[in-house]
Amino acid sequence: MHVHEVISGSHSVRMHDHAAEPIPPSRPSTELLGFPPDARVLIVNCDDLGMHHDINIAVIDSIESGIATSCSLMTPCPAAHHAMRLLRRRPEIPFGIHLTLVGDTPHYRWGPLTAKEKVPSLLDEHGLLLTATPAGRAALLARARLDEVELEFRAQIHAALDAGLAPTHLDFHSLADGGRDDILDLTVALAEEYGLAVRVWLQPARQRIRGQGLPVIDNPFLDSFSLAIDDKSAQYSRLLRDLPAGLSEWAVHPSLGTPQTRTIDSGWLVRRTDYEFLTSAAARDLLRRHNITVIDYRAIQQAWSRPRQSTWRTRETITLSARNDQGGTTHA
Repeated sequence: MHVHEVISGSHSVRMHDHAAEPIPPSRPSTELLGFPPDARVLIVNCDDLGMHHDINIAVIDSIESGIATSCSLMTPCPAAHHAMRLLRRRPEIPFGIHLTLVGDTPHYRWGPLTAKEKVPSLLDEHGLLLTATPAGRAALLARARLDEVELEFRAQIHAALDAGLAPTHLDFHSLADGGRDDILDLTVALAEEYGLAVRVWLQPARQRIRGQGLPVIDNPFLDSFSLAIDDKSAQYSRLLRDLPAGLSEWAVHPSLGTPQTRTIDSGWLVRRTDYEFLTSAAARDLLRRHNITVIDYRAIQQAWSRPRQSTWRTRETITLSARNDQGGTTHA
């Protein structure tokens, strides 16, 4: 999910004013999960599974042989079927759906899983998802219809379900918390419907959800694309040594970085250096020496699946409100 900048929702369809609503006091997520107050707990999630074969192989190895604990699957991508075959053979690996409304680079793109005529607001003139440049993300978020976003999100979730797989959570590719308040609201409603958790890492949504007794990260979120490539191992070592108490999450992006994929993946060196650290003996030793507990999204999913009184608007209310605001009916 490499997010190079956060795009605000000033242009978004506002269904409610989160900031104006009182936020109840909340306990740290680690305590909600049953850990002591001083516990240092870390999710190491490998994003972008399914993008291409080098990523698929490195992600699986980073979980089976390294310190990564879970991953996120991009079902619209060219190597998604390969990734799903790998997951079917390894039911013990927890994975989420990396909800995808943008492509990665101009040189390597993909379209939606939904029929293109049903989601025109999500596509460019070639019928492909827009590229995750600042301009591409801004254009998408300015025009994406929520009913079309819902169609595509459901298609991406069902691609995994129909393959006999059971995801644990939902998160976003290159859009921080979905990029718009209404998209995040929709995603939380879908998660409740499908029995999943959601990665939420921006304020005030993070505080609002934790106030409902649902665990989300307590500490700043780390996207590995934000780290310098030079001395990557030393940076990761410092981050583990200084990891604060509470629940933290790292979104890492391992890949083999072979010559065949370097022409289509401009971030290959970020990914290769991630892979090298995640599978290193030093990484495992650092976790042990600093008494850091690594978990995956199954514990988060279990907590999110408990009955609760939600203050998030229902999916039906969200999509109806969006259609009224956008002056049209669904294209479904």
